[in-house]
Amino acid sequence: MTPYIHTVQYYETDKMGVTHHSNYIRWMEEARVAMLEEIGWGYDRLEALGVGSPVIGINCEYKSPTTFPDRVEITASVLEYRGVHLVVSYHMRRLSDGRTVLTGTSRHCFMGTDGKLLRLRRVLPEFDAVLRSLVEGPPAMGTAQEE
Repeated sequence: MTPYIHTVQYYETDKMGVTHHSNYIRWMEEARVAMLEEIGWGYDRLEALGVGSPVIGINCEYKSPTTFPDRVEITASVLEYRGVHLVVSYHMRRLSDGRTVLTGTSRHCFMGTDGKLLRLRRVLPEFDAVLRSLVEGPPAMGTAQEE
């Protein structure tokens, strides 16, 4: 996957001149949207097909602060996919010195417009196959391949 580059904006910083912690979660979304677009399954396509993918969990570990106008490289990758649930991992690093600024994950499910969970293998087998091919790590211990 092509890393996503974000330039820290002045308005994203706080009174101390460092990036406010809430912005990193927005950057995770920017990188995830770019990743899905790169694999041909952007949110606009999914929504046109009646598929939503809400965030059901976020985990962030802040490693080093960023400031205006740092450029941050964000690598998003599929860590886990089990048919109904998706976990995307993120690694953010400052381009000027290569230092890691954040590591994290976001958890998602797939839902239809009726709010019911969707098993992608049944409703979008092509997308299911792409996600399965992108998994970087094994499923978590004790979990089924598809829920």
